[in-house]
Amino acid sequence: MTENARYQAEIETVDHHFDENATADPTSTDPNANVGRPRSLAQDAAADLIRNPMFIISAILMVFMLVMALFPGIFTSVDPMQKNIMDSLEPPRDGHPLGFDQQGQDVFARVVHGARASIAVGVLTTIGVVLLGGAIGAVAGYFGGWIDAVLSRILDTFLAIPLLLAGIVVMSMVDHIDLPGLGWLGRNIPTVALMLIVFGWTSVARIMRGSVLQAKQSDYVTAARSMGASTWRIITTHIIPNAIAPVIVIATISLGMFIVAEATLSYLGIGLDSSEVVSWGGDISDAQRVLRTHPMIMFWPSLALSVCVLSFMLLGDAVRDALDPKLR
Repeated sequence: MTENARYQAEIETVDHHFDENATADPTSTDPNANVGRPRSLAQDAAADLIRNPMFIISAILMVFMLVMALFPGIFTSVDPMQKNIMDSLEPPRDGHPLGFDQQGQDVFARVVHGARASIAVGVLTTIGVVLLGGAIGAVAGYFGGWIDAVLSRILDTFLAIPLLLAGIVVMSMVDHIDLPGLGWLGRNIPTVALMLIVFGWTSVARIMRGSVLQAKQSDYVTAARSMGASTWRIITTHIIPNAIAPVIVIATISLGMFIVAEATLSYLGIGLDSSEVVSWGGDISDAQRVLRTHPMIMFWPSLALSVCVLSFMLLGDAVRDALDPKLR
């Protein structure tokens, strides 16, 4: 074989090697499967999450809670609001595995149906704070100057107000509000979610502002601006997609905190109306009357609340570890 022929054979071998790597599965767990093919941050995060036992456990728990909230009929056919004083504090029996509370309501049915209210408040509040806080943080970080100064002072003002204290004050007043167009306000899911959004957007705004300040100095933003891209296009196409990762992390963790806030308000008797909505916090509050003689009535809704919050907290930690390059 001549020298030219040998050189051509070596080139073909190298090209064939890279062609094989180019067709590799980007989600493969084999560390050598994707050699020669760069992966995006999302692909790296997905690969890390799949290998993270904490993410798998939290995802299973979260899916279980979501199914219980969306389809409670799968788990029980008993009406959680049905009362029978003859069943007051009765022990478990067929069809009622957790017994009855002081008012003769099925404890298992109330635990299952209580997931809907708590998760609904958490999800609605998280969506609201991401939209509101994300928009304010993005505008403040991108435009800077007096706009940043004004929005930052507003942020500092709301940041100085404790979320739980604000919730207690506002929810104590909603029953006395009698204004046209505000008849829907009350001790219900939309009101609690709106209150938490108004006073809970500050953390997301701070995170988004910092991410946008860092992202707008990147070369791709300068290139887009030099090519005549509009401000709206730069923000939505180039900055937000590259600044949203920390917001996703804080939103996932905050979801569990909002569920706890709703349960706390319901426990204090100023959250969701227990006569209309089944809530874990309300059930915990009612169960404290018979805590010494029947502690399990409080244990079951407390356990459900803890598992629900823990699943979202663990999920947030796993997503943070996957999206934070400093932890790699």
